[in-house]
Amino acid sequence: MLKKQTFTLLASLIMLWGCTTAQADTPSLSLNGFGTLGAVHSSEDQAAFVSTIFAPRGAGHSSDWSAEVDSRLGLQLTADFSPRLSGVVQAVTEQRYDGSYRPTIEWANITFDATPDFSLRAGRVVLPIFMNAEYRKVGYALPWVRPPQEVYSSVPVTNTDGIDVSYRYRFGEVVNTLRATYGQSKVKFPYRDENDDLISGSTDAREGLTLGSELEWSELRLFAAYSQFRLTIEEFNPFFNLYRLYGTRGEAIADRYDIEDKRFEVISLGANYDRGDWFVMGEWTQTDSRSFLADSRGWYVTGGYRLGAITPYVTYARHRIYSSTSSPGLSQPGTEPLDAVLNSFLSYQPQQTSLALGARWDVSPNLALKAQFDHMDHKEGSPGYLVNQQPGFESGGSVNLFSLALDFVF
Repeated sequence: MLKKQTFTLLASLIMLWGCTTAQADTPSLSLNGFGTLGAVHSSEDQAAFVSTIFAPRGAGHSSDWSAEVDSRLGLQLTADFSPRLSGVVQAVTEQRYDGSYRPTIEWANITFDATPDFSLRAGRVVLPIFMNAEYRKVGYALPWVRPPQEVYSSVPVTNTDGIDVSYRYRFGEVVNTLRATYGQSKVKFPYRDENDDLISGSTDAREGLTLGSELEWSELRLFAAYSQFRLTIEEFNPFFNLYRLYGTRGEAIADRYDIEDKRFEVISLGANYDRGDWFVMGEWTQTDSRSFLADSRGWYVTGGYRLGAITPYVTYARHRIYSSTSSPGLSQPGTEPLDAVLNSFLSYQPQQTSLALGARWDVSPNLALKAQFDHMDHKEGSPGYLVNQQPGFESGGSVNLFSLALDFVF
């Protein structure tokens, strides 16, 4: 269904461009791109570090050095049909849930500027949950090798199919942009079955509503957003249906922890102060899932100082679960295995603290080389954001990463 909608949008974009070419004075078509060539080394050889849970392979268990964690290439086609009407299609190739690199459509939308400050977009648009959401895949636009996982992995989905309305107004030197986005997303993710075979599941988020405000005043930028949607992951239903066989108590446990049309809420706050020669930035987020995915809080603070073309930076980040990480389950004879699996779901949530030291070298106006060292401490019982854990993996430990990234735009 999503592919069909995307192709429909692409066809509409081409048709609109063709129609307006004859009507508008100066219609234009432009092609831009961005990309990252990256390499990551992990000290943990019994699990893999990935930059998103939608990627099955990373640095660590399968390879000491991995070029698959951060490498990607994006192309963006922008059509300006008229002063008020424009369209954009952005395709990105990076490691997918199945390990392939088939390009995916990240954005495909049409924008109508009703006034210079009031715009409407329809199609596949960015999901504006975080302050840097629009640039989270464009490494050149970010100070780090990758956005801090403690915030950005809370909601790894990056776009939604729907509509987006924004209104910008000014008072004095202050510019405030209000945005409302409504839509749905369906994203596949990898996981391993009982035979250790790599298969995929699907996350459905519908009735997604995001309300955001971004204020800009001189060197200061403030961001706030609230988002909610109905979340379903059907792959977990067979497990929770086993609980429903045990009557009222089992049904209560299943209803409490399953992911079947559950409301998922996200609150995000951010601030960025950039003086030109130095900057400091931070974000805070809270999620409420009403399922075994747990309720969490994550934040980071980062700062850097620009010494000509070189910008050293430091980031400190933390992610914690504040809902219960255990449950008594049914606690009756014969349900011990069932209760053990439930508790593994609850306790194996990512909880970690990390310190990152890095430097960015702006080699040219369109090219930046970055090096970054990360030290991550996982809370006892948690694997952090590591995936593909092997029998020898011990949760609650520490992991060191060393990353190199060459970011470019054109």
